Amino acid sequence: MRVLTLSTVFPNVRQPAFGVFVAERIRRLARHCDVSVVAPIPWFPGNRWTRPHWSGVPATEGHDGFRIYHPKVLCLPRYAKWTDGALYAASLLPFLLRLRRRFPFDLIDAHFAYPDGVAAALLAGLLSVPVVITLRGSIVRLRHYPLHRPQIGWALRRAARVLAVSQSLKEVAAGIGVPAEHIRVIPNGVDADVFVPREPADARRALGLPLDRTVILTVGGLNEGKGQHRVVGVLPELVKRFPDLLYVIVGGERPGDSSRALIESAAARLGVTDRVRLVGERPHDEVATWLAAADLFCLATRSEGWANVLLESLACGTPVVSTRVGGNAEIVSREGLGILVPARDDRALTAAIREGLERRWDPHLLVAHAQAHSWDSAVRGVLDEFQRVLGRDAGHDARVGGVAEPEAEARP
Repeated sequence: MRVLTLSTVFPNVRQPAFGVFVAERIRRLARHCDVSVVAPIPWFPGNRWTRPHWSGVPATEGHDGFRIYHPKVLCLPRYAKWTDGALYAASLLPFLLRLRRRFPFDLIDAHFAYPDGVAAALLAGLLSVPVVITLRGSIVRLRHYPLHRPQIGWALRRAARVLAVSQSLKEVAAGIGVPAEHIRVIPNGVDADVFVPREPADARRALGLPLDRTVILTVGGLNEGKGQHRVVGVLPELVKRFPDLLYVIVGGERPGDSSRALIESAAARLGVTDRVRLVGERPHDEVATWLAAADLFCLATRSEGWANVLLESLACGTPVVSTRVGGNAEIVSREGLGILVPARDDRALTAAIREGLERRWDPHLLVAHAQAHSWDSAVRGVLDEFQRVLGRDAGHDARVGGVAEPEAEARP
């Protein structure tokens, strides 16, 4: 089986933590079938100034036995974003026609409903191959956009199969007219070799964190929707109970979509600047050490598809406090794993963090729950769906073998 993965959200040399959850699945998928990844770069004149984070990304990269291509696709700024799917497909078609001569892919594996899913559905029709679309969190927001919603609905109905990383996303897709029986839920997994318990004191020494502080941690990009500023907003009340409190934020920022100023201004206004530490984006493997160093993980997000970082925190033995949105309740699915509160409810958030820091948690329960969600299990489900789409016996080995990946440069 030869699979072409299509995703604009994928790690690259400039953004190594970008879409790591997509890369984790593809890395394991590539052990069972031949995979090439096309991770396009959104392009428009003046990109080096308006999208500097895309500058310097090479045309091709190698990654764990498969090749990643970064062709440019035309992407109009601001109010024309509803054209992204069609422009993506039109820009990519010549490149895929060339690639298919060297890598005759059987199936397109698209991640995110828009723009990837819409582009993939258009390209699949032109190239006469089936497409499988995986739903991730962005559809929760985009389904409300009048120019995006019909495109997404069309693409998902056109797909041979739709995979959703949470039950909540399946329900969102069903709500825009996709038959429920057309969708299978396959959650992301957790890397149990990386995210493991370790002594908090050892983790803190490795990171230069103080041993005598109560540490709350958030891991997530610095954008307003992740809610780091909401945690900052409740710190003054929490400090009354925990005078040694320190809030650590791990996460990068993107030009034009950064909440750093919001976080820093809130901390200054409330007089807690010395209790807030922003450490920037860190390598994915290092995130495990930050999680192990914390007393409590807190994600005050307003929207999620499947917040894999909650599973990763539990795998490190660290309890979680988060919001009851998206698939969070499917992760924190029973008493003893963490506490969920309504989004945008600061009083409930304060109470939950206080309880989370005071409660005696069973780390063995946390770790066992997380390890039950393995990437190997997720990939088995994905392979099963691919083979069914291609009319093959799901029980046999998917690898066709022997297909050499070309070293050609990506040219849009």
